[in-house]
Amino acid sequence: MPEADIERLYDYDPKYLADILKSVKTIAMVGASADKTKFSYGVLRQLSEIGYDILPVNPNPSVTEIRGLKVYRSLEEIEKPVDMVDVFRPKEELLGIAAQAIDIGAKVLWAQIGVYDDEAAKMAEAAGLEVVMNRCPKIELFRPFWKPRLDLEI
Repeated sequence: MPEADIERLYDYDPKYLADILKSVKTIAMVGASADKTKFSYGVLRQLSEIGYDILPVNPNPSVTEIRGLKVYRSLEEIEKPVDMVDVFRPKEELLGIAAQAIDIGAKVLWAQIGVYDDEAAKMAEAAGLEVVMNRCPKIELFRPFWKPRLDLEI
């Protein structure tokens, strides 16, 4: 499916996204990386610095903390309520992660840019979760402040 079609398919009302980001406090980040060059590291850093309680999830036993935050091996290992599960894994893994998000009682399943699965979305919505696919919370948080300058030279 062309990228433009995917964008239209997962087009969300800005208020829906803003309401989710205002309501969540604790975010389990599945696929969090300690590698500072990875997109997930930058998103983890930004969300943590603006006040979200980030719970990195990475199955690699050599990664025990990221930016001073304890790393969990799986969603099931987290011992406190999780508001949102933010997914930085291939879309082929999203259905299984959605099932885990439901099992731990998460309120939101958020899949990062390039990550989407209609079956996972339907399953999570049927279980009462709010769902966002193919979006980045870091970008959505700052979107209202972007003022395009189309008059600038490239």
